Parts: sequence; structure tokens; C-alpha cells
Amino acid sequence: MTEQDSHDPDWGTALTLTLTPNGISQALFWSASAVHTGWSSCIDKTMVTADLYAVDGEKGNYCRLAEQEFAEEDNEDVLWHDWVVEVRIGSVYVTGHWQTQVNAPLSEWDWCQREAELAFERACVLFGKRTRRGIVVEEGSEEAPPPKRTAH
Repeated sequence: MTEQDSHDPDWGTALTLTLTPNGISQALFWSASAVHTGWSSCIDKTMVTADLYAVDGEKGNYCRLAEQEFAEEDNEDVLWHDWVVEVRIGSVYVTGHWQTQVNAPLSEWDWCQREAELAFERACVLFGKRTRRGIVVEEGSEEAPPPKRTAH
């Protein structure tokens, strides 16, 4: 009987995995409206409305969930809300975006938010972190059309 057979691995034993940007995007960002890689973050600090990190304290790797709002380049009257999940491992960024127009129905907002939060929750596992959900109270938009109603 070897030492390996007689003892369980220590909880602090380092594990090694081979992750690729494609593997991360396929596993985490399959429902995103856009996915890309980069050598730097695409999140513009001036447009961020919410920001949350899960950090690997030893190596500087992290997962980030940010929300940002921006206007279209050629039509500043069209505003977008963007939920971004950014995974940084080493010097590589893998990013997924879930976007909808600011005046879109709340059901679209809810779907984008839920999908981005789920991707963030799953990505946090890469860094040994867990997430908990919270409740946010928002005012309704007068510009949004009322939900479709049908008589049953």
C-alpha cells in the first residue's frame, strides 16, 4: 500500500486544469448576445452603473459582473443596457455581453440580468467563490409599453 492509497488528499492541494477561452465561452456564455476575448477589459468605467468582483487573491485572476449603459455611436437617442461578465485568467480576458435597449420591456431586462448573473455565479466557482442573490427595488419606466394582455 502506497502513501497515496492510505491518505486522502489535503484540502489545500493545488489542482491544475487546462482552460481555453473557447471552453469558458461555451460553458458560461452560451446565451450571451456577444462574446469575445482580449488583452484588456472592454468595460468603460465611465458607463458602469453596477460592478461586482470575485478575485483570486494569489494570482490576480478574477470574474467580474458589471452593468453599463451607453448610446449608439451613430444615434445617441438609442440607449442600451449591457450586462457584462468578464473572466480574467493571466493576461487573457474572456467576456460575455447580454444587451437590451433601455426602454425594452422588463421581461427582456429580467432575462438578460438572470442569464448574466447565472454565468457570473458559475464563473465564481473557478476562483473558489460562491454567490448569493439579493433583491433590488426599481421604479417602473413610464416610457416602457405596458405588457401585452390577453383575455382567457
